[in-house]
Amino acid sequence: MAPFSLLRRILSNANNNSSLLRRSLSAAYSSSAAGYNVGGGTSSMKGVVFYEPGRPLAIEEFLMPKPKAGEALIRTKACGVCHSDLHVMKGELPFVSPCVIGHEITGEVVEYGAHTDALVKNKFPIGSHVVGAFIMPCGNCFNCVKGQEDLCDLFFEYNRAKGTLYDGETRLFLKSNRKPVYMYSMGGLAEYCVVPTNALATLPDSLPYAESAILGCAVFTAYGAMRHAAEMRAGDSVAVIGVGGVGSSCIQLAKAFGASEVIAVDILDEKLQNAKLLGATHTVNSKTEDAVERIKEITGGRGVDVAVEALGRAQTFSQCVKSVRDGGKAVMIGLASTNVVGEIDITRLVRRQVKIIGSYGARARQDLPQIVKLAETGIFNLKDSISRKCKFEEANSVYDDLDKGKIIGRAVVEIM
Repeated sequence: MAPFSLLRRILSNANNNSSLLRRSLSAAYSSSAAGYNVGGGTSSMKGVVFYEPGRPLAIEEFLMPKPKAGEALIRTKACGVCHSDLHVMKGELPFVSPCVIGHEITGEVVEYGAHTDALVKNKFPIGSHVVGAFIMPCGNCFNCVKGQEDLCDLFFEYNRAKGTLYDGETRLFLKSNRKPVYMYSMGGLAEYCVVPTNALATLPDSLPYAESAILGCAVFTAYGAMRHAAEMRAGDSVAVIGVGGVGSSCIQLAKAFGASEVIAVDILDEKLQNAKLLGATHTVNSKTEDAVERIKEITGGRGVDVAVEALGRAQTFSQCVKSVRDGGKAVMIGLASTNVVGEIDITRLVRRQVKIIGSYGARARQDLPQIVKLAETGIFNLKDSISRKCKFEEANSVYDDLDKGKIIGRAVVEIM
């Protein structure tokens, strides 16, 4: 038994040493951040912190976050209010806490981490207006090199799994005790945030900070679904099931890409009315009508070329699959609670070549500038996409309203 006892002792010591090393690195970083001032000025900021489900969000004081190589410190101007944050807050999606939520932002570049490439600094000079994508690609992993930045290995391995950036460290530490707080994407519901520069695009002076915040997630997610997953072509018929912030963005992009019919499906007449304003040719209230039957009726019995599910529920997953024509594409973009499972008719899937495709977002470096251009030219209507603007201190109430279905389009928190 002695060798096994010795082995356990060695493994235990190794784990203890590893844990000690992580704590030491975190302490060392927070210590260096403690003396960090932006341009010799402010050394602290406020951020909105999620601690645990059922507990209200709290506004806390932080040490000023310090960017590292390849990262920019952004003075946050606005942050969108997204259902993904709500999933985390309700415990429906596992994520490390405490954390700063918020992941679609606009702001101003105020500083760079040491050793950041000069080309990046020239692209985004200090003072530049920028928009940040929620998927922050490293640019160097297997998927990024293949051009699939929306599948960036390090983003999922570090940020989504651990709440850190790609050195395994958060940039957020409480001012009171220097304890680490984790980052959902960049942790955008804060006065400042650190963003890897691969996730940034220039925001023209003609576009306002508040409305443009949704470009980094709601529109970014919709663009990835319509351009890459659906590979939508002019003349396609499209159904969008769930027309909140992301779904209504899908409607606008379907129209922009030349859809012949755009069918909006929801259970709230107010959202369907807004969908008509944004380009839907038909609306279906699935609370009073059979959505699948109505979609087939509109399309002459065939079903649509592309159906998009933007809610993340088993029932709407099924509706999405059943709504497409033979050979059509069912694109799933709605995040679901853990262990929610969708059912499909396997025989129809095989015989009729129905394609079911998951899509999480777009590709920051190639797509985000194009998304900004759609907004700049007016092809994408930002003004009518936003149904509420609120202040930093109203974060709890706006997420509560989002949970109750009271946000018709997208809400935005104006920060500075």
